[in-house]
Amino acid sequence: MGFRLKVEGAETFELGMDNIQTVTYDTDTPNDSNARSTDVGATLRISGKIITATDGDSADDTLKLGLWSLVPAEKADCYRKVTLEVIAADQVVRKIYFPNAFVVDYSENFGDTEGVGSFSLFIKQKKDKTEFAKVEGGYSI
Repeated sequence: MGFRLKVEGAETFELGMDNIQTVTYDTDTPNDSNARSTDVGATLRISGKIITATDGDSADDTLKLGLWSLVPAEKADCYRKVTLEVIAADQVVRKIYFPNAFVVDYSENFGDTEGVGSFSLFIKQKKDKTEFAKVEGGYSI
């Protein structure tokens, strides 16, 4: 199984199967409601490894994730289009699309024995635009 993440904003970048290791999608509603709530949120937690650039290759796009996490709320570019594909056996098992995603938390971890670092990204779909988020899947690549 593999993952592809595409982030579109002022610039477009992608993370591939060699970067992303785990993904968690959540639909978040209030736990104290006795009926279906209109207060629905959608989140993605993505973690993986930081791949260092080799001779002549472009810089690792996880650097661009870190830069996106620093964009302040006052700038429109803090909201970006995010598409995540979960792929297994040449099938798109899930395709999750957030048209107005923003970074809640981003972290990177490095050690002196692992060889590469790791990253963790937590993003949310803007709550007043949740109706435009999509979850699809079950088709060939």
